[in-house]
Amino acid sequence: MRKLSILAFLIFILFSSQVTAEEVANPPSPPAVEQAGPAQPIPPALITKEEPKIDTGDTAWMIVATALVMLMTLPGLALFYGGLAKRKDTLNTMAMSFVTYCIVSFLWVIYGFSLTFGTDIGGIIGSTEKLFLSGVGVNSINDLAKTIPEYIYIVYQLTFAAITVALASGAYIERMKFSAWVLFTILWMTLVYIPVAHWVWGGGFLAKLGALDFAGGTVVHINAGIAALMGALVLGKRREASLKPSNLTLVVTGAGLLWFGWFGFNAGSAVAANGLAGAAFINTNTATALAAISWMFTEWLHTKKPTVLGLASGAVAGLVAITPAAGFVNIKGAIIIGILAGIIPYFAVASIKPKLGYDDSLDAFGIHGVGGILGAILTGVFADPSINEVGKGLLFGNPGQMLTQIIAVIVTMAYSAIMTLIIFMIVKVIIGVRVNIEHEITGLDESQHGEKAYSL
Repeated sequence: MRKLSILAFLIFILFSSQVTAEEVANPPSPPAVEQAGPAQPIPPALITKEEPKIDTGDTAWMIVATALVMLMTLPGLALFYGGLAKRKDTLNTMAMSFVTYCIVSFLWVIYGFSLTFGTDIGGIIGSTEKLFLSGVGVNSINDLAKTIPEYIYIVYQLTFAAITVALASGAYIERMKFSAWVLFTILWMTLVYIPVAHWVWGGGFLAKLGALDFAGGTVVHINAGIAALMGALVLGKRREASLKPSNLTLVVTGAGLLWFGWFGFNAGSAVAANGLAGAAFINTNTATALAAISWMFTEWLHTKKPTVLGLASGAVAGLVAITPAAGFVNIKGAIIIGILAGIIPYFAVASIKPKLGYDDSLDAFGIHGVGGILGAILTGVFADPSINEVGKGLLFGNPGQMLTQIIAVIVTMAYSAIMTLIIFMIVKVIIGVRVNIEHEITGLDESQHGEKAYSL
């Protein structure tokens, strides 16, 4: 009886989603608006170009959004990953997120921001005009964020760079040297994150192609997810490859903080306190909730148990999948994306990974890589110009957008995979990447840091 109830619930959700998809595909015609007469052209002399001006409301919201995204890495991701790791590796796992945030915070102001958002050079990289934040002052405004101080925009983008690198660590835990991770963070942020972010958000060739990525489907999640997979292949399997979370209460706490911080991640990507931020906010919450539910029921049917870990994992998968679409789709699109985000990544984790045999420790690829690919492609399907005039998807008469999304996904996957492998080879030659067997058995908390997470 329980199985039938679960199955009926899933069928109901999927049926409802199909109906809403048809409604999205065939929206009702808007009522005609009467006009008193033909619109009169504005004399050229009266047309003025609006000058960028700092808005206090937008600035206040973006300061909060920046702090929320920082919270996603510390403590959100650190707690989420740390609770999933074995007890003897908890501190080391959390330290990987901690040190990454610190390193990226420094490198971003030295050269990261300039190379990402500086004047485009050949569609590939930004210029060096803002190295060490040269020319940035308390009253300066960036062309990409015309109502907030440039300093705020710089720090906001910094938090994205930090969490992207940190996400990949989930595939490497319990066997990677801490020194190797530090060097990897420096090289990967420089050689992978910066170019891809420039291509999509900084005016590079993918932006010129018309790729849509509201808050990081390609730049953050596919990028980090592919890096996670490549690193897992290079590192090889752990001696104890099973996932035995040391503290599920930390996992749930971390997942909750990620969800909370993600409102800054997605709604903040409107770079203003406006209706688009509101749309991104509600789309994010809706898709996340549905992904957690659909993951739970899928797991319930598959393994006969609805786990708390499954609920948390589904929520994160939903957050990932809605990220590129949050500011482009309407609520019906968000519902469908959320439901699929709880099903497809689940099978990537539960079925595909065991069959292929790679050791993606905390399923960084299965959730972020697969979820990011799903969200990026579906953005090309559900992008609604009434939400954001920049995006017009397949269901609204623009099938070419889906092709553009697929191209952006493939380019990001290929570049991240190749460069991550090269970086691992460099790190391996310089200092090695994997701890010795004795240290792995002892645990990386003691062998790498001389500490224990729990003194019991």
